[in-house]
Amino acid sequence: MAGNSQRKGAMRKPGTKKGSTAGSGGQRRRGLEPKGPTPPAIERTKHPKAKQAARTAKQQEAVAKKAPASGSGARGGTSVRTRKDGTELVVGRNAVVEALRARVPGKALYVQLYLESDDRVKETYSLAAEQGLPMLETSRVELDRLTDGAIHQGLALSVPPYEYADPMDLIDLAVAAGEKPLIVALDSITDPRNLGAIVRSAAAFGAHGVLITERRSAGMTASAWKSSAGAAARLPVARATNLVRTLKAYADAGCMIIGLAADGTSLDDLDPELSAGPVVVVVGSEGEGLSRLVSENCDVRIGIPMTHDTESLNAGVAAGVTLYAVSHARRTT
Repeated sequence: MAGNSQRKGAMRKPGTKKGSTAGSGGQRRRGLEPKGPTPPAIERTKHPKAKQAARTAKQQEAVAKKAPASGSGARGGTSVRTRKDGTELVVGRNAVVEALRARVPGKALYVQLYLESDDRVKETYSLAAEQGLPMLETSRVELDRLTDGAIHQGLALSVPPYEYADPMDLIDLAVAAGEKPLIVALDSITDPRNLGAIVRSAAAFGAHGVLITERRSAGMTASAWKSSAGAAARLPVARATNLVRTLKAYADAGCMIIGLAADGTSLDDLDPELSAGPVVVVVGSEGEGLSRLVSENCDVRIGIPMTHDTESLNAGVAAGVTLYAVSHARRTT
């Protein structure tokens, strides 16, 4: 204030820690200025609603990590879940209606109470009734629990575990039909869609069954069944503990073991007389082809001739081309 500048203690002495200042510098005035509207509760980190939102986001992130990757049978946010007892749950409206169209052998259809209907739901009801499939109404909470939090859209189809045949049953089926055995053996085919496509080709070209392995191999899931376009209902699929041992058993039963390999003899040069006899066609994995031990136990290795611009074919396509060639040789010999 005027007249007080000389009062003892009115100003800080030079050299003090804070330096000489006079007044508040406007800090009190700024402190009285409005700070704007109060933020929503969800944006205040210490508010209970904000903490609840953080917990919900964490739970959703955990569910997303558990969801299957793209290509595992999921379409439009739907998926196939395998339970501890081996039963599968096909969840989501698109996946369920496609499974029923493909005649996947369902065990029960779970339907959410008070479900809002659309064309897919109506078709699901119609197909389930046509196939005599039990329809069980359940609450959304229970359906969330059954599907482990998947986006089920109110529908879930329970599919029992596939019943595999014994490997030697495939030989017996051919003998009972008075035909020379034609079997397709798969070495580490891990994509269920490839497995389904191979089953479809095998059925189309007169094979008596498909052989897969218990480990490092896709099984006959709902996805594989759909890819087979219904052929899985007509053609048996067997499962072997050890592929090499089973191939040796087939060889002892008189079968010629033909392996598909890029560096093998051209399919054009395959002996028609060989194709007309008992044959096992072995298809290797999508990326690495035949394993070493399996390749060593093949009597013949053949490759499909292609243009230089194409390095390889999809396993399902390669199996289809080879089976056609064998089937053609059988018909014309």
